[in-house]
Amino acid sequence: MISSKITGTGSFIPSIKKENKAFINANFLNEDGSKFPSENEIIIDKFKTITGIDERRYAKAEFKTSDIAFFAAEKAINDANVNPEELDYIIFAHNFGDVKQDAIQGDMLPSLATRVKYRLGIANPNCVAYDILFGCPGWVEGVIQAQAFIKAGMAKKCLVIGAETLSRVVDKHDRDSMIYSDGAGACIVEKTEQKDAGIISHASQTFAKEEAYFLHFGKSFNLNEDKNVRYIKMYGRKIYEFAITNVPAAMKVALDKSEISINEVKKIFIHQANEKMDEAIIKRFYRLYKMPAPEGVMPMSIHKLGNSSVATVPTLLDLVLKGNIKNQEVNKGDVVILASVGAGMNINAIVYRF
Repeated sequence: MISSKITGTGSFIPSIKKENKAFINANFLNEDGSKFPSENEIIIDKFKTITGIDERRYAKAEFKTSDIAFFAAEKAINDANVNPEELDYIIFAHNFGDVKQDAIQGDMLPSLATRVKYRLGIANPNCVAYDILFGCPGWVEGVIQAQAFIKAGMAKKCLVIGAETLSRVVDKHDRDSMIYSDGAGACIVEKTEQKDAGIISHASQTFAKEEAYFLHFGKSFNLNEDKNVRYIKMYGRKIYEFAITNVPAAMKVALDKSEISINEVKKIFIHQANEKMDEAIIKRFYRLYKMPAPEGVMPMSIHKLGNSSVATVPTLLDLVLKGNIKNQEVNKGDVVILASVGAGMNINAIVYRF
């Protein structure tokens, strides 16, 4: 039976570290432009309690999204020890294109996947490069698409990338700007005929009847700013309630399709959106199987890296596989779940055996 497995991973963690205390003098405002009654110190402390974020990483001004994606892709290619000319697909998940420092436009012409292919020096025209816009679950969906190409006999080796520079699309007057960060993660997905390893099952969903604009572009909360310049905005409470109900259900669909027992799941690599939300998702997921969540089942990177959207899951996976997160490891034969939720509203999950 033809399936696919991840044979190499790579990530790029930007060097600019921005701690919570850097926001102490920020001019945070309500949506109507009014000031908060609380001091920034209180706002930041509450933010830390809810999200778990102590600091985040921003890319240097000279690096755009496609640049940091290239850095992660090179590492994944080297880790898998594959010839880039043998890649059949480059699938690049992002949401805003290349955004220059202090610019007001995203650049997606040519596609970011094409830019990475160019940087890699790939001459093979049969290596198809394209972008995927799927919110924060974009990288997971890219892996699902790579699996589909492989199972259909259309590919043997695929490069899947998730990268974002969210620091360049945030409204500095919005408290939520403290959540977002920059980063890139990548993996090589290859054909395998091993029955006991690789992608076992998956599930994907899009909720758009009422949920489509939970994440959207909107004007600055500073009413004196240019109203035509748009920034990433979200309805945090609605997203939280949506996620803790629907993500566990989607994860259960994927796991039940795999016919693997919940007791075999060793790790859950979930999108690093918000610590409290992620903890609630995992608890509810295990509650569906009438059992408590095992201690240490959910590796976390959000405390130091923030929320880098499509980059969080591949970056977290790479860090754990390389032994860079304390007390977290994955061994041969381990079953893990990769899961994400984000703009769309989209949800997906993959059950994978190493």
